[in-house]
Amino acid sequence: MQNIVDLVNSTRVYDIASDTPLSMAYQLSMRSGNTIYLKREDKQIVHSFKLRGAYQKISGLSVEQAAKGVVASSAGNHAQGVALSASKLGIESVIVMPLSTPKIKVNAVEQLGGKVVLHGDMYDDAFVYAKQLEQQQDLVFIHPYDDIEVISGQATIAKELLKQNPKMDKIFIPVGGGGLIAGIATYIKHYASNIQIIGVEPEDSPTLYQALKNGERVALPEVGRFADGVAVKQIGEVTYPIAKKVVDEVVLVSNDEICAAIKDIYEDVRSIAEPAGALATAGLKKYIEQNNIKDENLVAIISGANVNFDRLRYIAERADLGEQNEAIIAATIDEKPGSFLQFCELLDSHAITEFNYRYTPNDQARIFVGVALSEGLKEKRY
Repeated sequence: MQNIVDLVNSTRVYDIASDTPLSMAYQLSMRSGNTIYLKREDKQIVHSFKLRGAYQKISGLSVEQAAKGVVASSAGNHAQGVALSASKLGIESVIVMPLSTPKIKVNAVEQLGGKVVLHGDMYDDAFVYAKQLEQQQDLVFIHPYDDIEVISGQATIAKELLKQNPKMDKIFIPVGGGGLIAGIATYIKHYASNIQIIGVEPEDSPTLYQALKNGERVALPEVGRFADGVAVKQIGEVTYPIAKKVVDEVVLVSNDEICAAIKDIYEDVRSIAEPAGALATAGLKKYIEQNNIKDENLVAIISGANVNFDRLRYIAERADLGEQNEAIIAATIDEKPGSFLQFCELLDSHAITEFNYRYTPNDQARIFVGVALSEGLKEKRY
């Protein structure tokens, strides 16, 4: 762990990465009764923190290693970091990405000089194939999280945070393979052990949560793909022993809560975070609610903003569900005149926001109805 601190304090990442701003989230702060800040890693040139770790690792390669070229596996953000870092240093890069990777990320990697190979359904499939290419083509593998140099590059965020906001009470950090949280938590705990580190994971990809619960790394049978940037089946072999020593707690959030957090971020700082990028903000909101937190100084990491444009409609629709501003009701009613009117009367004064009807050749009809909940937010939140 001391090695990580030393690497951060002698880092090379600012040859290419930015010292990103810490923006106050005024609306979230007012609603929650806390002071909330967002660490803007979406402001990096590749719109993600991954550039830090990639450059820290690649810039430290020997002349012989650099001449071989590098290979990486990634769902997108690490890929962009590797491609840009390698291009800046004059090194060839091959990036293996899952077939499900958003097109915006594939295009970005190619524009940054990386050679993209699409393989497999998810990150773990891409990882296995990248390791095969490492052996077959004698390339240097750049791991997205399970490498001390990479972890140290991500940890430079912590050094900035301590300068920007030394009075932090808690920092909320998204978790996939664990490189970001292992790095930030190690550096923070070294200099300010009183600051709590809260990891945030999707409910359908709880790699660190399950590892801490079971006392060992657990391979999940499957993971959700909505927050593709953290869609990893198992916490890292290197990152887990570090994280279990320095992470105070892990919060799990639903996809709807992630969508609501994307909306919150947009309303406060006018940035559209990707699902994994809004994960920490979603966790921060849920933690405040579950623990009735007031008058604290809180920070959430916006880890990335590489979201496919065609996902925005889905995100917008689900955001109100995440905030409990809307409920979706599935119901079966009689297939006869006046049934829907009777159903609406049962809803009292609630406004209907969406209506779907499916005809069936019998005496019943199946409907899906979106209902506005004017008091839902007040009843559940802050």
